[in-house]
Formats: sequence, structure tokens, C-alpha cells
Amino acid sequence: MTEKERRTGRDETADERADRMWGELIQEVRVAQMGVQILFGFLLTVVFTPKYDTLDDTDQTIYIVTVVLGAAATGALIGPVSLHRLVSGRRIKPQAVEWASRLTFVGLILLLATMACSLLLILRVATHNDYVPWLVSGVVLWYLVCWFAVPLWTRHRYTE
Repeated sequence: MTEKERRTGRDETADERADRMWGELIQEVRVAQMGVQILFGFLLTVVFTPKYDTLDDTDQTIYIVTVVLGAAATGALIGPVSLHRLVSGRRIKPQAVEWASRLTFVGLILLLATMACSLLLILRVATHNDYVPWLVSGVVLWYLVCWFAVPLWTRHRYTE
């Protein structure tokens, strides 16, 4: 295969494409990492507040699930950095980009779950109302539309 045949519509080689995609992915991960790390940091402090001991068993369970989800999301969203560091210079950047992309996607799903559980816990404690699950469901639906439906629709609509 000639160099010209290996080039994509952007007139870039496979290595150039992997470099570009890696840069784009890391920029995306930075945004998600910041959010999940701040959220996780706040979650870690809750157990040390006097209010925690007054939570009923259900709310404490929701809290524990939320912390575990936050830890898992943090791991998945920091994973691409570790992956890059461990495979750097091994001439496998296209594969590293693919795996980093998968980790990022898993991290986004876990972040969505963490945010939903956080919202559920906060609204349960703040309001004690029966509409809380409906409100949280509406927010989760909004996340699904913004994070997945619109991008998938755009990909479908504008892909040849």
C-alpha cells in the first residue's frame, strides 16, 4: 500500500491520525476528569459530617453506591493517561487511542450513574418528597440526550 493510499480524507497518515485523535481525546478527558474528581472529592467528605449518621439505611446505601461509582468513574477517566504513559514509544498509538476511547466511554457512563445517584441522595435528604425519583429520571434523560442521543444523531445524519 502506498503512502497516498494510507492517507485519510484529512490527508494524514495513520500515525498522524492517531496523534490527532489522541490530542482530541485527551482534551475531552480533561473536562470529564475535572468534573468527576471534584464530585468525588465532595462525596468523600460526606461520611465525616454529623448529618451522615442521621441518614436512614437507604440513604446510606445510596451514598456508598455513589462513592463506589465515583471511584470507578475516576479510575476509568484517568485510565487513558496511565495507558498513554505505559505504551508511549511502543508504536501502538492507534491501538492505545482505541482503548483510551473505550475507557473514556465507560468513564462517562459511570459519571452519569454517579451524578444520578448523587442527585438522588441530595434530593431525598433535602426534600423527602415522592417526586424525587421522577426528577432524577428527568435529569438522567437529559444527560442521555445531551451525551449520547445528540452525538449519535449527528454521527448518523452527517456520516456518508
